[in-house]
Amino acid sequence: MDSKLLDILACPVCKGPLIYQKKNRELICKVDRLAFPVRDNIPVMLESEARQLAPEEEVE
Repeated sequence: MDSKLLDILACPVCKGPLIYQKKNRELICKVDRLAFPVRDNIPVMLESEARQLAPEEEVE
């Protein structure tokens, strides 16, 4: 994930910062506990496509 792109992307729900989780290819919002998929190096920033993080999932 390009760091410049990560700097300008924000969570579409709360407008907060996102963390790229390389192993799952997801952008994580800690506040909303949502994981947005990255498919073919393109972030899918739709709330309907995000998955809710399980309570036991660690957010780096």
